[in-house]
Amino acid sequence: MTADAATLEQLLTSIDGRGYGSYKQLRGSYDLGSCRLVVDHVQVDPFAPPSLMRLIVGRTAAGIPEDLLDDRHGRVATTDFLARAVAADLRSVEGVSVGAPQQEVLERTSVALTDDAVEARITVQLPASGRRVRGRSALRLLTESLPQIAEETLVHARLDAEALRAHVDLHRDQEALRDQLEGHRLVAFVGDGSILPRRSGDSDLPLPEGAVPFHSPESLRVGFDLPSGRHVSGMGVPEGVTVIVGGGYHGKSTLLRALERGVYPHLAGDGRDWVITRGDAAAVRAVTGVDISPFISGLPSGIDTRSFSTADASGSTSQAAALVEAIDAGASALLIDEDTSATNFMIRDERMRALIPAEREPITPFVERVRPLLTERGVSTVLVAGGSGAFFDVADHVIALDEYVPHDVTDQAHELAGTPSPQPDATVFAAPRSRVPADGTLNPPGKKKPATARGRGAIRFGHEHIDLSAVSQLVDAAQTQAIACALDRLADEQGKNVPGAPNGPGAQSGPGAPGDPGAAGEPSGVRAPDGLGEPGPAPRTRRTLGAEITALFARLDAEGLDVLSPYRGHPGHLARPRPLEVHAAVNRYRGLRLDDQTTGGHR
Repeated sequence: MTADAATLEQLLTSIDGRGYGSYKQLRGSYDLGSCRLVVDHVQVDPFAPPSLMRLIVGRTAAGIPEDLLDDRHGRVATTDFLARAVAADLRSVEGVSVGAPQQEVLERTSVALTDDAVEARITVQLPASGRRVRGRSALRLLTESLPQIAEETLVHARLDAEALRAHVDLHRDQEALRDQLEGHRLVAFVGDGSILPRRSGDSDLPLPEGAVPFHSPESLRVGFDLPSGRHVSGMGVPEGVTVIVGGGYHGKSTLLRALERGVYPHLAGDGRDWVITRGDAAAVRAVTGVDISPFISGLPSGIDTRSFSTADASGSTSQAAALVEAIDAGASALLIDEDTSATNFMIRDERMRALIPAEREPITPFVERVRPLLTERGVSTVLVAGGSGAFFDVADHVIALDEYVPHDVTDQAHELAGTPSPQPDATVFAAPRSRVPADGTLNPPGKKKPATARGRGAIRFGHEHIDLSAVSQLVDAAQTQAIACALDRLADEQGKNVPGAPNGPGAQSGPGAPGDPGAAGEPSGVRAPDGLGEPGPAPRTRRTLGAEITALFARLDAEGLDVLSPYRGHPGHLARPRPLEVHAAVNRYRGLRLDDQTTGGHR
C-alpha cells in the first residue's frame, strides 16, 4: 500500500528528536507527486551502513524514447547515463549515493528499467543528532530534495536528449565493433587518435596534456563501419602471438594496460573510447585444482601438478596457475607484461640451460608453450617484452613503441631471431579436467551471512577472506560485490544437488544488505530459495564449475543483475563482472575442494 506525502510528513514530524530506531517506521511506499519513494531497508543507528531507498518514476512520465531501449546495449547505456546524471545531482546532497560510475560503462543495478517504471536505487544516511532522529531535516531530504532530483534526472524532458542519444550510439557502436573482432581474426583494436596514458598511477582519467595520440602502423591498419554510420580506423591486433617491445617509458605497458581495460566500453572523451578488446581476454597475474603440468612438473616434493593447489605459491607457480585458470575459464587471449611476470616462468637462456640440465628443472618456460597454446587451444597471446628477444622466433607480429608511436618491426625481429625454435611433436595441453565442487564446499560451516565485498580487492565468504587484489581487470567495487553475490548463488545451486542440504546460506536473512558491508537490521524482503519449506527436488546431475557459472550468466542475460541479490526491492549497488573474474574468485577461495572424477575422492 502506498501512502501520500502528508503521511510521510506526519510520521517524520512525530519522531523528531526520538531515538534513531524510530526511523524504522519509514519502511514502505510514498507517493510524492513527481515520483514514488520506496524505503526498503532502514539502518539501525547513525553509524551503520546507510538505508536503502528507491526513487520511482513511471515509464510514461519518464518519456524515454523506446528506440533507445530496444536492445540490451541501449538499455545498459541509457541506465548508465541516468545513473551518472543522478550521481552528479547528488553531489550537493550530503549522505545520499547512487554508486559511483567510473570511466567504464557497465551494466549496473543503480538505475533500473522495469516494464512500467524507471527507478534509481539510492543509499541514504538518515539525519541524526547523536543517536536521535532529526525529523525535520529528513523531511526536507525525502520530500523536497529527492523528488526534485528524480524529476531532473529520470524524466527525459529534463535531460540533455542529444547527449543521451550520443551516449547510447557510442556504446552500441563499441559493442558492434567488439562483435566484429573475431570475424576479422583480431584480438583487439586501438583507434587512431586514442589517448592511452593516464593522469597518474592511481587515476584512470586521461592525461590532460602532452599525451601523444595513437596512430596505427599502415601494415596493421583496419577500418570498421558501425551502426550509427560512423567509420573508425586504427590498429588491429591480430590473433596469434604478438610481442610489444620498446625502450623504457616509451608506452609498452601503457598500451597493454589499455588493452586490458578494453574488455569494457569507455565514456566518450576517456581517450580509450576506441580501444576495444575481446570480452574474454585475460590479463595474467592461489588457485585450486588446475593442471599446470604443461609448465611445471617433476617437483622435488612430488606434488601432482596436474591438479595443483597451494596457499603459498612462488611467482612461477602462481603465474602458471593463473594462466591455466584463464584458459580453462574460456579466455581466447592472454595479456602478459614482462614487468609483472616471473622471469623463470617466461624464459630460460642458453647459459642457464647449460648450467642446470633440463632433467633437473621442473619449469618449462612459457616461451616454449606459447605456440602450442595457440595451435592446440586457439588462445592468442599479447606480450610486453623489454629485456629479452627470446619471443621473437615464436611471434607472429612484433610491434615496437618509440615515444608512444607504434611501428611494425616483425620482419626485423624475425631476421634477428633466425631459425624458429622447434616445437613439440606431442600434444602439450590436455583437455581441461572436469572441476566439480565437492559436496558442501561452497557452504562452509559457520557461514551465516551473505558473502560481502571489502572494496574492490577482497570478499568475505564465511570465515574466509578471498583476495582478488591481483585480479587486475576488476575495475569497480560494485563488480566485486556482484561476484560475492554470485558465489552465494553458486552455493545455492550446489545445495540443491545435495540430499537434505539447505539451499544455500546466501539466501538467509542475516544482518546486512548487499553492497553495504556489515549493515545491521532486517532486509526489506528475502527471495526464498526454490523449494524452501517443502520437500526438496531429487538431486540433479552435478555440474562442473564452468557449467554452473555459464548457467548463472545465462540467467543474468535473461533476467538482469537483480537475480544475484537475495533481497527484493533494492538489490544493493552491483555491477556486472565477467565470468573470468567469477572463476578467479572461486579458485582463490581456500576452502574449495573438488571431487576427483577419476578416483571418487577429493582434492
